[in-house]
Parts: sequence; C-alpha cells; structure tokens
Amino acid sequence: MTPAAEQDQTASAVMDREHAIQTGLVEALCTAVEKGDEPAKVDEILTQLVAYSSAHFMSEELLMRLVSYDDYDDHVADHIHMMDELDQMLALHQTRQPMLVLDKARSALAFLARHIDTRDQRFAHWTPPQRA
Repeated sequence: MTPAAEQDQTASAVMDREHAIQTGLVEALCTAVEKGDEPAKVDEILTQLVAYSSAHFMSEELLMRLVSYDDYDDHVADHIHMMDELDQMLALHQTRQPMLVLDKARSALAFLARHIDTRDQRFAHWTPPQRA
C-alpha cells in the first residue's frame, strides 16, 4: 500500500469513528427522551451533541477546503441543516417539549445516516485533481 493510500485509509477510519460517536450521541438522546430521563440529563447529551457536531463539521470542512473539494458547498449545506436542527432541538428542550425533541432527534438520525452514506462516502472516495 502506498503512503498516500495508507493516509487515506487512516483518515477514513478516523471519520468513521467520529461518525459513530456523533450518531451514538443522537441515539443516546433518543433513548434518554424515550425513557423520560431528567431534563438535566437530556440537556447534557444535547450540549455534548451540539459541541461534538460543531467540531466534527468544522474539521471536515477544513479538510475539504485543503483539497479543494468540488462538492464543498452542498456538503456544507448539509452541515448547516444539521446544526439548525440541533438548535431547534435545544429550543424545544428548553421549552420542555420532549416529544418534539424526540421527533427531531429521530429525523436527525435518519438525516445523518443519509449524509454519511452519500456525501461523506463521496468525499472519502474523492481524489483531488492532479496539478500540473
């Protein structure tokens, strides 16, 4: 395996772990709301999810910029959509509307799965154009 291929494989493994953590936080949020956990517990999970998602998206966007990724704008639009959904979940949680938080969280989980299977997979397999 070439050094570039090894580096791509390592980067892909890191992204896979980050995606597993992010989806795991959304799943934990769904479980906490379904069980009727205390609002403080739900708040803790939501806070972690927002912070983690923000950091993950920022690092992914930086990587895309570094390689002049050709689908950057559409990919980032998904990130913005997800962060907007998380902001709405926070607002719903603050107004004590757990069932609406749960609906949004389930929707976010499906959205993340589609995003990972499509946009993130495309980025993982994308090869930058060769420079002359």
